[in-house]
Amino acid sequence: MSSVDVSMSSVSTVPAPLTDEVVATRFHGVLARQLRNELALVFRRRRNIAMLIVLAAVPILIGTAVKVSAPRGGGGPAFLGQLTNNGLFLGFAALTICLPVFLPLAIAVVCGDAIAGEANAGTLRYLLTVPVSRTRVLVVKSLGALSYLAAAVGIVAAVGIITGLALFGSHGVTLLSGNTVSFGNGLVRAFGVALFVFVDLLGLAALAIFLSTLTEVPIGAMAATVALVIAFAVLDSVPQLGGFRGMLLTHHWLGFADLLRNSFSLTSLAHNLVVPLSYTVIFGSCAWAKITSADITS
Repeated sequence: MSSVDVSMSSVSTVPAPLTDEVVATRFHGVLARQLRNELALVFRRRRNIAMLIVLAAVPILIGTAVKVSAPRGGGGPAFLGQLTNNGLFLGFAALTICLPVFLPLAIAVVCGDAIAGEANAGTLRYLLTVPVSRTRVLVVKSLGALSYLAAAVGIVAAVGIITGLALFGSHGVTLLSGNTVSFGNGLVRAFGVALFVFVDLLGLAALAIFLSTLTEVPIGAMAATVALVIAFAVLDSVPQLGGFRGMLLTHHWLGFADLLRNSFSLTSLAHNLVVPLSYTVIFGSCAWAKITSADITS
């Protein structure tokens, strides 16, 4: 073989340089594959499936109990008193009842297990030696946990609305302010309420993920998250604390009630979301700082 042929063959084996478009495509492809795997891991766990079933059962039990007892005259809590005339209100009532216990518990279990569970099983060390950047691991784990949070809130609201319509009908919706709006208007408000609850719980999710980066024992992060929710609720019930209560996550959880009045202020709704979004930024940053600096491969 001539020297020209050798040189040409060697040149032909040199790989073409990667363009920015190719690098971006490969990056997004790997990220999408990792996210799909994480979602499958989160939503296929029997424990997580069982929690979704329990959440779905709450509005069914509430609706059945109200239907059987058939309360009249608006007795009881505001949401429950509206159920017999407004089937749509079952979704709101279910979210109100799930907020103090069931939804925080679901967040504690899934988000508390996000990083600590991988560290406990030894798979976190494997992920970081593939290599995969620690930031990407945190992003994928967080997106998986937040997807579960969205599913949990959506299931409570959707099952509540469907059950309420089946038991109490789909006529006009009477708001807490006494005004009656169309069913379509009520559905829009229901979507707004579910979205508000999801955003309102982001702060707790970020806090749980941060706690998950501090330990290799998932149950420890879960228990710490639940303990903090209880502490927030206890402190929020003490009026002597004054303005300090506004800094607690639980203080704003029922702020979506403004959406169930004839006129509401977007400024007021946004104000109620400042605290949970601040928690999200602060503890999300803390989780990133911890996972990117800690020696979790040893």
